[in-house]
Amino acid sequence: MQYSSDRWSRRRWLAAASACAAVPGLAAAQQPAEALARVKARGRMTVGIYHAMPPFHVDGRGIDVDIANALAKVLGVQASLMPFHADENMNDDLRNMVWRGHYLGFGPADVLMHVPVDRPLMAANPRVQIFAPYFREQVAIARDLGKVREMRSLDDFAGQRIAVPGQTLAGWLLIGAESGRYREQLLTQWKDGTLAAAALQRGEVAAAAGLTSELESVLSGDTRFAIEPLPLPRIREGWAVGLAVKSEATDLSQALQGAMNELAQSGQLREIFERGKVRWRAA
Repeated sequence: MQYSSDRWSRRRWLAAASACAAVPGLAAAQQPAEALARVKARGRMTVGIYHAMPPFHVDGRGIDVDIANALAKVLGVQASLMPFHADENMNDDLRNMVWRGHYLGFGPADVLMHVPVDRPLMAANPRVQIFAPYFREQVAIARDLGKVREMRSLDDFAGQRIAVPGQTLAGWLLIGAESGRYREQLLTQWKDGTLAAAALQRGEVAAAAGLTSELESVLSGDTRFAIEPLPLPRIREGWAVGLAVKSEATDLSQALQGAMNELAQSGQLREIFERGKVRWRAA
């Protein structure tokens, strides 16, 4: 299945906003607990990373790539990226990339990045540990200040065209807002928020919606535009993303948590996000 950040946005919202169905209890795999020792012995840490998720991973580059390399360096090993296409839901991704391996014959990875740090998701997946939140994401809208000076509500966009990735949380929220009141203003052909932001930058629309990280990666530093959380209830706080390892890999999870703490405290995590033109929001 072709992965897109659209599908990721949908799954991430569902994981963060609704309870996941319980998975039947499974006994933990009978494997040695020295996951960290095995990583160190081979000198590399395999990192599961999503395909085509700007600005976190595009063609081997991005914020998550830099974080993976930085974490591996703290552990004294090399990062070996294992890019993959997202499956139908987050439970499938955790199974394929963390505790069992993919049906196409690769994986599992030692650690998976960009996992929602969400209690229902944790409860539904007892074979993994989800930990080390490193970023808080939001749904946002960017606007051309020459066309929409203030944003108190969506009414301020009356009569203006808005670019939005249609098959994402941002798209669904705007399409359904106030019983479809703004539907006729929306241009929904965009695949992700970076493409919607580029349309705004070119002057084709008055506003663009998407994830804050997507919009910032294109528009950050351009004083013609403002980026703010989408003015709809219950979405301003956003959700945290972190790491996932096998449930029994306690030594590895502790080492990675310590490494992530070190990156945050030293300012390196903030610097990585700044290189990607995204403001780091601690989870």
